[in-house]
Amino acid sequence: MEQTLAYLREVLSNYLDHHGDTPKRIYKKLISKPYRGEGEFVRDLTQEESAFLDRILPHEIRYAMDERDYERVYQLNEVYELLI
Repeated sequence: MEQTLAYLREVLSNYLDHHGDTPKRIYKKLISKPYRGEGEFVRDLTQEESAFLDRILPHEIRYAMDERDYERVYQLNEVYELLI
């Protein structure tokens, strides 16, 4: 799996139990489809799925910054920029 999408999958795993069905659908897409990159993945999202990621990614990026995990910041930001 492409590294950016691997980071996203890891982040989504934290949202599977308490945030409705949307993160589960996104997670399932990530593990079941062979995306060549984040652009292909983002184009495959529904409007609801994009909106969910648009809500959680700023928080996750800030958390990664606080932890000084700059690789995670970079990778998650790659997806976030495509959502805008």
